[in-house]
Amino acid sequence: MASAALELMGFFLGLLGMLGTLVATVLPYWRVSAHIGSNIVTAVATMQGLWMECVAQSTGAFQCETYNSMLALPSDLQASRALMVISTVTSALAVAVAVLGMQCTLCLEGSGAAKSRVAGAGGVLFLAAGFLALIPVAWTTHEVVQTFYRPDLPASLKAELGECLFVGLAAALVSVLGGAMLCASCCEEQDGGRGTRYGGGYPYPAGGGVRTTQTYRNPALHTASRGPGLARSPSSHVSTPGVHEGKKPTAAGYDITGYV
Repeated sequence: MASAALELMGFFLGLLGMLGTLVATVLPYWRVSAHIGSNIVTAVATMQGLWMECVAQSTGAFQCETYNSMLALPSDLQASRALMVISTVTSALAVAVAVLGMQCTLCLEGSGAAKSRVAGAGGVLFLAAGFLALIPVAWTTHEVVQTFYRPDLPASLKAELGECLFVGLAAALVSVLGGAMLCASCCEEQDGGRGTRYGGGYPYPAGGGVRTTQTYRNPALHTASRGPGLARSPSSHVSTPGVHEGKKPTAAGYDITGYV
């Protein structure tokens, strides 16, 4: 039961990480214009993302323009695009694999070892997706911070950290945590904690129960037969037609037959 709850928690964390990675990949809030120094006019704000560059005005107008050429982009931006897309695809694949291997699903029913290995593979894919998303987010954050503190750069060209960097960082950490939980549940199963079943039908031992017969005699008759003042009459033995002489009479009482 503990491993099943761990699997569900890891799966939902991985799913949440996939959604966060997708949001961070699509939205343009990676770099936001910094209003410092001589650039204190907040009427226009510039946002840059992986796919487009947007301008927001104080009047409410919002205009975006996609990058015209992919090859003309800086190499770090191209690498960030590729890593974020691969991370999103890997997360989607991890969700599909984890669904096949989780205990709460009916897929691969009857093969406990293979089912646990599939769940562990989903956890490994979540780990890989989290690390793939963490690389461009950390690199872009480092670049924005280094550029902001350059003294030779004009204030109008400096940028601050956008919301997508924080969303991407949180999504990467959540994906790594969810993958670690799925891998931990797989390791728990290998140690005998997940999916333990009893052969022969629980709570009976494996190999079937042993059939035993126990006779419970009537307590009143048993006490009376050992009383000191009771004499057995010779005429108490009544012969029954059709019963052989060598067959012993059945003792008074009843038999209870069960499995131990």
